[in-house]
Amino acid sequence: MPISIPAGVKVDVQGRKIQVEGPKGKLAWEVPPRASIKVDDGQVLVARKNDERESRAIHGLTRSIINNMVTGVSAGFVKRLEINGVGFKAAVQGNIVDLALGYSHPIKYKLPDNVTVQVEGAGTKLTIEGPDKQAVGCVAAEIRSYYPPEPYKGKGVKYDDERIVRKEGKSVK
Repeated sequence: MPISIPAGVKVDVQGRKIQVEGPKGKLAWEVPPRASIKVDDGQVLVARKNDERESRAIHGLTRSIINNMVTGVSAGFVKRLEINGVGFKAAVQGNIVDLALGYSHPIKYKLPDNVTVQVEGAGTKLTIEGPDKQAVGCVAAEIRSYYPPEPYKGKGVKYDDERIVRKEGKSVK
């Protein structure tokens, strides 16, 4: 299945390396040896050398990664987090996210290149954006891992669309 290249996106293939450049940024990736790529008529075509099981898997993975690269540099990827808890908040200073999550110390998380974080709602809503789907998801997962949501009071860092199943506390007879 060919990947169509939208207007404003430039795809450059040099040997095993592919570079995709667009309005949201620039991404590069080295294609595995079992797959081959070529740009033809405003489309990226991915092919495999044979029909072995591993070649078919690499073919699908390569197509998916290149499609995510093209989507990322043209539209970008977004993950949203919510922080719940009394006194829990976040702030961004340059490329460092400062998290106050109820511990005795603030947590300072350094952002990778091409990923930006915006804080809204009195420091309780985070929007993570960037062209690289893997980097955006990794940043969101790492920030969430500092204080995952707990089921009794619902405190912690959760994804915007995540539903926390609440548990009942101890009951006295």
